Amino acid sequence: MSSADQASLEPKRTIGTLTATALVVASMIGGGVFITTGNLLTTIPSPMAVLLCWVIGGAYALCGAFTYAELSVTLASNGGEYQFLSKLYHPALGFVSAWVSLLVGFAAPTAAITKVFGLYMRGFFPELDPTNVAAVLIVLLSVLNMWRVSASAGFQDAMTIGKVLLVLGFAVVGLLLGQPSRIAAGEQPVAAVVCTPNFALGLLVVSFAYTGWGSSSYVAGEIKNPEKVLPRALVGGTLLVTILYVLINAAFLSSAPMSELRGNFEIARVAAVHLFGERGGSIVAGIIAMGLVSTAGAMIVTGPRVYEAAGRDYPRLNWLTQRRGSGGPFAATLAQGVIALAMLHVDVNRLLEYIGFTLAIMEALAVGSIFVLRRRGLVGAFRMPGYPVAPAIFVAIALWSAGMGLYARPAAGLVGLGTVAAGLLVWRLVR
Repeated sequence: MSSADQASLEPKRTIGTLTATALVVASMIGGGVFITTGNLLTTIPSPMAVLLCWVIGGAYALCGAFTYAELSVTLASNGGEYQFLSKLYHPALGFVSAWVSLLVGFAAPTAAITKVFGLYMRGFFPELDPTNVAAVLIVLLSVLNMWRVSASAGFQDAMTIGKVLLVLGFAVVGLLLGQPSRIAAGEQPVAAVVCTPNFALGLLVVSFAYTGWGSSSYVAGEIKNPEKVLPRALVGGTLLVTILYVLINAAFLSSAPMSELRGNFEIARVAAVHLFGERGGSIVAGIIAMGLVSTAGAMIVTGPRVYEAAGRDYPRLNWLTQRRGSGGPFAATLAQGVIALAMLHVDVNRLLEYIGFTLAIMEALAVGSIFVLRRRGLVGAFRMPGYPVAPAIFVAIALWSAGMGLYARPAAGLVGLGTVAAGLLVWRLVR
């Protein structure tokens, strides 16, 4: 490919601070926060320990966000982990991360989030099938991204601002009207629970809810003034979401007895019914369902940029770089959408375990690449604070969670390792 042809494939830098931050916030605040706590209470019999999971998860995400800010500013091109691992380790590892992103990082979460959207919508229209509702949403959001980048960005900005206001409002009202004493009313002491494999597995599941803290790095090649905008978006967005997550989960745990929240995928609706009555609960559930739309939209915007970057590096995958007019990556968005539609038929609990284990491994490798970057003397316009402690903490927690998760749920771990092995096989075919 000539240099002129290569240059014609490079995307334009049109994304500003608001949209870059909105991508982070929208990607993070999604189905995970509205279903995870109910799931955690089935294996962690202590509301305080569950809340501690969310605090640790936030600190973990912030360590990753600071690290990604330096990596993405220094390398400054689309792709996120694909670029970090390809350039700092080996192209094969970078390709595997793109493969994992396609199946685990974006398609599977998109399926899980839209399915939760379908469950909430069924509360208003009982005759609707949640899977069909999820499929329609995936198709509509994919078409919007393929049609026009500016339209997709504007949609994300508006939906994300509304979502932040919703979560903040619910958290404040829930803490005021609920009974915070319920958080301390656990069946086991917090210290005893923290030392169990189930707590480590809980961190894996919580990591899914925090997934998205690195979203702006996937569109780094389309961000204006990346040396300033990327750190603000990644760190600022992650910090905002961490505060909101701790507050809203405290509100959930204060709103109703643990017995009613345990194992319930519609925990926000249960909390809202206790706080506002049946009618008020239905209204809140509908608003939350609409908030999930922006999360799915963010996944559909960011994921295809990873496969597009791989398409520029591998001639046999060049078809992934196709764009039409002012739209996003056409073929890459289509591929991700088809896989997400197929994953709608997988149980949500199994999806969450599969996503958490596999992403923990890949994110540990990506964050660990900061040590390679520094050792090579590559210096960008942003240097993360807390080096080397922050990335070391992130890698340690990720590997510990993954190891304990493999012990507690070996089937999900083995499927995740199989996904990585399949990625290496595909790399050998296309390199």
